Amino acid sequence: MRYHPLSVLSVLVFTPLSGLATPRPFASHWDDLREKHTWNSVPENWQNLGHPPADTTIDLHIALKAKNENALIDALIEVSSPGHPKYGEHLSREEVAEIVAPPSDVLEFANAWLEHHGVHPSTISTKHGGSWLTLSGVPVSRANELLSASYQLYQHIGTNDTVLRTLSYGLPAALVEHVQSVAPTTHFGFPRTPWQEPLMRRGGETTEQTKVPGRDPGTVLSSRDQDVTPSFLRTFYKTSSYVPSAAGWNTLGVAGFNDDWPSPDDLRQFMNQYRFDATDATYRVVQIKGGGYDPSNPTHEANLNTQYTSAIAYPTTHIFYSTRGSDTLGDRFINWLDYVLGLWSVPQTVSAPYGIPEYKVSPDYATHVCNLLAQLGARGASVLHSSGNDGVGRGNCLVQDSSGNSRVQFIPNFPSTCPWVTSVGGTTGYNPEIAASLSGGGFSVLFPRPSYQNNAVPPFLLNLGGQYNGLYNPWGRGVPDIALQAMRFPVVLKNEPWVVSGTSASTPTAAGIISLLNDYRISNGKAPLGLLNVLLYGICLEGLNDITSGSNPGCNTDGFSAVPGWDPVTGLGSLDFERLVAILSRW
Repeated sequence: MRYHPLSVLSVLVFTPLSGLATPRPFASHWDDLREKHTWNSVPENWQNLGHPPADTTIDLHIALKAKNENALIDALIEVSSPGHPKYGEHLSREEVAEIVAPPSDVLEFANAWLEHHGVHPSTISTKHGGSWLTLSGVPVSRANELLSASYQLYQHIGTNDTVLRTLSYGLPAALVEHVQSVAPTTHFGFPRTPWQEPLMRRGGETTEQTKVPGRDPGTVLSSRDQDVTPSFLRTFYKTSSYVPSAAGWNTLGVAGFNDDWPSPDDLRQFMNQYRFDATDATYRVVQIKGGGYDPSNPTHEANLNTQYTSAIAYPTTHIFYSTRGSDTLGDRFINWLDYVLGLWSVPQTVSAPYGIPEYKVSPDYATHVCNLLAQLGARGASVLHSSGNDGVGRGNCLVQDSSGNSRVQFIPNFPSTCPWVTSVGGTTGYNPEIAASLSGGGFSVLFPRPSYQNNAVPPFLLNLGGQYNGLYNPWGRGVPDIALQAMRFPVVLKNEPWVVSGTSASTPTAAGIISLLNDYRISNGKAPLGLLNVLLYGICLEGLNDITSGSNPGCNTDGFSAVPGWDPVTGLGSLDFERLVAILSRW
């Protein structure tokens, strides 16, 4: 089976709209609609609750394509490539906005279309160089007319989260090729937490606990395994002797969704037990779009993220972003990106251990989000996402395509498959460090292989031969990029000890180490690392520990195997901080 992946870098032929400067001549265009995206049925694990109340309103984000769709990625690669004259010259908010701005006549056309449908200009805000139109408080009846949609309420089975979505939407024919995406529309899944079943230690024993509602269980770990503590991680990855000196300028951002938030009391108790020289560690909370924060009711995910980024990167400034977005408030991930990209200065490192199966994401939404993540990289942020905890996929991996036909397919996670983030897999053990069987890995169907992987990925495919033909896209972006310890991480939750496993543990560990590398560069008058992948597959390759054993079974198969060089289980390997510092000191 041959795949034809959608390229985020593909350039559509642009038809000038010059001369269409007033609403009146446009009227004949509005009734000629074209489908933008459609699901054939309600996505799995969601149930239809029917139409919302008549007075319901919704906030809409309309993303317009840039006048030069390649310009952003070109600039990102330039500032991320050692040896290029522009290496390290990350772009300002205004410079990025200028690059992603749409043609002026397309913006005029879009505004005329909105005016025709009665959307008052006062409810429209134009952001990011005009590439992003936010419509506030649009009546659902008007949104249905505007997008040829049928918004209804849907509830997620298991979490009881309720969202306002449509199974299909369209746009005027003259505009459809110039709009990247409209959200929220057909994207049901917000970022989910890809982690393992938590285990609680009682009286020295490790016992399986009740499944956390709404979260998929993972492999139950053996009580014979040794806990992975901050002191072990700092020694193993060689950060323990480094003392940060740019804490006032270097920031580590922690993304929080799904009403996940941490507890400062738990952080204090965790540090008292595992890093007593950092008991004053803290974080600042930014609540986005009404995001909640109740430190008396923390979650494993948020505590795991803040406790391990803090334990590795202390005393680096930490910001926890609590983002809301469901029902009428739009998409959580886009709300977070909207806020961060609007900042004058973005955090130099971001830990975001969330993801959903790529096949559940519409191509237009995925491309839009990936482009926004590229903007973060161009601004100088190193963004790390977890590769997931299901190996090559959970269950029988029967996936329904856009035509309604089902087929077996390995299932990578998005946004990990976006080429402009660093995907983090999982390892376990030491001497040697091996792949954790849960480590998500594979090849994107939506995004083609980026140029920085052209030397690393083909050797693996050549050795793989015809095994698994038709189950994966050999031309797709390969994940993960790196992998770190992921098993048996102690955390403190509501003053009680728990042990959790998964790439939601390896991701904050990696983010803490990358934040220290950014501290080193900033304290020496150099630019932060920004997009990591060009470095990892290039000059920093010698600063990684190659993982050559283990596999990631799934989809009723043995999955891929870790081998010398890059592989879709552990990527390029784990991080060696001291070697990376030595390499980066020369650039």
